[in-house]
Amino acid sequence: MADLDELALALPHTTKEVDAEGRPTYLAHGKMFCFHRRPRRDAPFDDVFVFRVADLDVKELLLSDARGIFFTTPHWNGYAAVLLHIPDLARIDRDELEELVVEAWLTRAQKRVAKAWLAEHAAEER
Repeated sequence: MADLDELALALPHTTKEVDAEGRPTYLAHGKMFCFHRRPRRDAPFDDVFVFRVADLDVKELLLSDARGIFFTTPHWNGYAAVLLHIPDLARIDRDELEELVVEAWLTRAQKRVAKAWLAEHAAEER
């Protein structure tokens, strides 16, 4: 969770809200892109983290991951997001976690901000 916090808050215009139970929500321009979900009747777990994804195809790709880390529930049918149990974050290396966080952020960041960030990071990789 410390890595997730660091990665999310490093992105432009990202803020963090924490509810009374200590569950973090990360927002880009005031819009949620990943968060620690409260238990629900369809999945009464207290350790579920949600990542927005670009579209339902990306969701299906992540759900088909052979490690079985990502899942969904009927509540999330038709919604571009995947869930995972927080302890499973340990099964994801930092680069993969960064990719999940960045992709989630890109779904909510303003277009001009996302474009500038992508251009800056493409230049760094050269």
